[in-house]
Amino acid sequence: MPEFEPVLLARINKPQSAALETYRADGGYEALRKAVAMSPGDVTELVKSAGLRGRGGAGFPTGVKWTFLPKDHPGPIYLCVNADESEPGTFNNRILMEFDPHQLLEGIAIACHAIRSPTAYLYLRYEYGRSYRVLETAIQECYAAGILGENFMGTGRRLDVHLHRGAGAYICGEETGLIESLEGKRAWPRIKPPFPAIEGLFRKPTIVNNVETLCCVTHIVARGAEWFKSVGIAPDPQNPRDAGSYGPKLYTVAGHVNEPGCFELPMGVTARELIDVHAKGVWKGRKAKAVVPGGISMGFLSADELDTPLDFNGPGKRGCLGLGTAAVVVVDDQTSMVDVLYNCCRFFSHESCGQCTPCREGTLWMTKILERIRTGHGRLEDLDLLLEVAGSMGIIPGTTICGLSDGAAWPVKNAIHKFRPEFEEYIRTGRTSRDPVAYAH
Repeated sequence: MPEFEPVLLARINKPQSAALETYRADGGYEALRKAVAMSPGDVTELVKSAGLRGRGGAGFPTGVKWTFLPKDHPGPIYLCVNADESEPGTFNNRILMEFDPHQLLEGIAIACHAIRSPTAYLYLRYEYGRSYRVLETAIQECYAAGILGENFMGTGRRLDVHLHRGAGAYICGEETGLIESLEGKRAWPRIKPPFPAIEGLFRKPTIVNNVETLCCVTHIVARGAEWFKSVGIAPDPQNPRDAGSYGPKLYTVAGHVNEPGCFELPMGVTARELIDVHAKGVWKGRKAKAVVPGGISMGFLSADELDTPLDFNGPGKRGCLGLGTAAVVVVDDQTSMVDVLYNCCRFFSHESCGQCTPCREGTLWMTKILERIRTGHGRLEDLDLLLEVAGSMGIIPGTTICGLSDGAAWPVKNAIHKFRPEFEEYIRTGRTSRDPVAYAH
């Protein structure tokens, strides 16, 4: 891949990168000044024409989402910023919030102008203590400088940004679960329709955008739609539903690699390049057995699928749910996939909100079946039973309100399909979780 100059992470290693003074010295808030001189509709059209797709997991076109708001609504209209970031292996939002918070706040302000919102709620997962403190300071700086508050950027309008700490639940990454939590209720996702753009926070029209998405908005306004579309992957001409994978992307790499980290690259980098070049290879001289392309809810790439491009299209062609959050997790060749899948199921069982029976019971029973296999009491028919349970839960078969159960079921279906001989061998030999071979690290 040609040499790429970071944009989203360009400032993170500068001294005092989180301060308003240094951000402005680097041209910060000039994009906002440019945006408020445009009409809200023109800003929306600019983001739409850039082909920006949401970075939070679903990849829905951001500008299109903004157009779903009712026309001429008397208001208020709200912007909710999803900074919950609870997908295992994901930490790209944390890097942006802790080291360049004003880049995010500028994107929030631009989005608020575009959707005619006087109020933004930044929903932050509770565990991000440092992010909270950095963002709180940055917001106070913006109020003191007149960027936020009564006379927002000299427009005579008021803009407020409220920082809200969540209770640390994975389900709050689902936009209506986030909204319910913001309203002070249990974070149970809502039945849709109506969608949040019609009836969201406090039953008013609401847009929910991810942190990295809004940071991209800042640069689209500053540099233009053509610049954004010059980075990444154009739509597949053979796939009329492909909206392209444009722009820079933050990929986090964790697990069994020599140098875990967060890397900014054009959309479409391969899993192999991420691991071998940027994360300096699999640790201890081992080889990769499986790679999670974008958070454990996406499933797994096998060792012979590492040349898959990590864009919005690539992982789906290899049996994964999608790109997700682009959180790459590497599993080495001495780690048992039974143990990996058990940890996935245990996580989703713990994080299920319990509202939908297929998700509440399905995640629990998949965990119990894998626990039986891990303790040496598994049966070969357990694999088909796991597939049956996984195939009967989620939005895709139409049995649940939100997509958590799809994310819980997908790694089960994916892992058994791609690594079934290993699961069968594990069951036939009666290996247990106490076997040192299964836990060699």
